[in-house]
Amino acid sequence: MTTQCDFGMISPRLAKAAPRVLGGLFAGAAMLLSAPHAALAQGKLDARYEATLAGIPVGKGAWTIEIADDQFSAAASGGTSGLLKAFAGGSGTGAAQGRVVNGALVASSYSATTTTSKKSEAIRISLVNGNVKEFAIEPEPPVDADRLPVTDAHRRGVYDPMTGAMIKVPGTSEVLSPDSCRTGAGIFDGRMRYDLKLDFKRMETVKAEKGYHGPVVVCAVYFTPVAGYIPDRPVIKYLAAQRNIEIAFAPVAGTRILVPFRMTVPTPLGTAVLEATQFITQATPPRVAKTQ
Repeated sequence: MTTQCDFGMISPRLAKAAPRVLGGLFAGAAMLLSAPHAALAQGKLDARYEATLAGIPVGKGAWTIEIADDQFSAAASGGTSGLLKAFAGGSGTGAAQGRVVNGALVASSYSATTTTSKKSEAIRISLVNGNVKEFAIEPEPPVDADRLPVTDAHRRGVYDPMTGAMIKVPGTSEVLSPDSCRTGAGIFDGRMRYDLKLDFKRMETVKAEKGYHGPVVVCAVYFTPVAGYIPDRPVIKYLAAQRNIEIAFAPVAGTRILVPFRMTVPTPLGTAVLEATQFITQATPPRVAKTQ
């Protein structure tokens, strides 16, 4: 990624903000393809991820997804590890649930918590048909006059980050194709509203240490902040200027859902990579209605 920011100034701030900002990108980018089309099949995913910075392990996480014929749920957890844990320990969780309506994943709730040695924070969002009904951050953050306000209009027609981690590929053609990347959408994470745009880069073959071995579609990701951020903050300027952020998406068996297998973000401290070490996915049989 190229940038006009001062690397010496941005580096410590980027390291501090990375868990929330990169987590939002990781989760939000995937929802860009979600749209109401033919009904989904049913499947589930049990994945484990490792994060590295310049090749050095800095974190681990887990992600489970279950998709039924009329509802879905997703949950993730993670924390710092290795050298990073020694001076910037932290952990977090996230979860979302909702309905499957006409083939689309429609979230009704999203929650996330982050905990460090200095503070803990919880975010809760409730949604109705893609519009934010209520949201809260605890403890309530102080008002910052430099932060661009988020209006009611900014919270309409958006996706929450966790639901955003699941791509719904429309139609009946090949799930993994260049067309899967050519779209974009708005994301609201409880604090910031931003736009993400995807574009096709290439096809690859990946192999997890446990589970999936097969093709992925690699998409470029472009980040544009809209509201709820401080314009002069170096990490925001840096991410908005990047043209080399990419995500490799793999399929959930039994569905037309793609989820991130690997995410790569160049930083002033080295390349940050979040990659699946375990990616176990399987189709689940549809539920049979009981009869008298």
